[in-house]
Amino acid sequence: MSDELLRVNGLKVHFDAGRAPGGGRRTVHAVDGVDFSVRKGTSYGIVGESGSGKSTIAQAIMRLVPITEGSIFLKEHQISGLEGQSLRAVRDRFQMVFQDPFSSLNPRKKARAAIREPLDLLGIGDEKGRDKVAEDMLAAVGLHREAGRLFPHQFSGGQRQRLCIARALASRPELIVCDEPVSALDVAIQAQILNLLRQLQAEMGLSYVFISHDLAVVQYVCDEVAVMYLGEFVEKAPAAKLFSSAMHPYTWSLMSAALSPEAERGTLAKRPLLGGEPPSPTAPPPGCRFAARCPFATERCRAEKPALRGFGEGHRVACHYAGELEPPIPELRRAA
Repeated sequence: MSDELLRVNGLKVHFDAGRAPGGGRRTVHAVDGVDFSVRKGTSYGIVGESGSGKSTIAQAIMRLVPITEGSIFLKEHQISGLEGQSLRAVRDRFQMVFQDPFSSLNPRKKARAAIREPLDLLGIGDEKGRDKVAEDMLAAVGLHREAGRLFPHQFSGGQRQRLCIARALASRPELIVCDEPVSALDVAIQAQILNLLRQLQAEMGLSYVFISHDLAVVQYVCDEVAVMYLGEFVEKAPAAKLFSSAMHPYTWSLMSAALSPEAERGTLAKRPLLGGEPPSPTAPPPGCRFAARCPFATERCRAEKPALRGFGEGHRVACHYAGELEPPIPELRRAA
């Protein structure tokens, strides 16, 4: 596609987890073969429980962890194959906003120096021009230009995240990877930061890869969504399609955890869709990785790995019985 900015093909990220009790080595299958693409000016959400591999995808895109297998393209550049100076030459085109604004900023650097740091490291512009960019970015994220003279501890949590966004914007990137950018903030501040991200996207034509465990956040921000479980995508769809017609039992489970207080008053709505813990990422099961926790699982599910099948309008589901099952919770059934 001509407007495709980021393309991820067959991405795998495995980590050595040390020696196994019976001998040999253990391998953590953090990301185990995912594919997706992000169009220019859009947001692609990846949602799932803690430990599902979402943040590892973010780090792989940013080249912060080694890639075991697969490829990542930023337009024509295969950034998964770049190293050293070649990677440095395109680093200004993709930046990241981390989860914790408290630890993401150097406490010894004033705000203006923090924002211009990418420009200093990448050698973009001259001294005076970098200061001007830093001041412009402060204004762009809703902070006064004079705030550049302050240290991080003199800002609130929401203001610090604005500084982190300003720093990510300083090199004028095309893609920003947002790894749980509002989860450490109060709910009222979360809304302000999400609105800011949407505003900046509209003004600057930015594209986002948006990592979150919060379905409401993803629904508000993203154009397309992938649901991740134990290193794999189990459902992918345009956001409107996913939230109106989800088909995977794991997606229903995530949605049931986010039901409104009105829905939760029903006795059926309080019934959990799943229990227990995910299988170990060092020994994923041979069939569906969700089977041990799925209320609909059969022997086929435990033995045979389901493929991501298409159900029209960009909707793909990795479930043997997708389209044949109905959510056991009435509120989810009405949404579907």
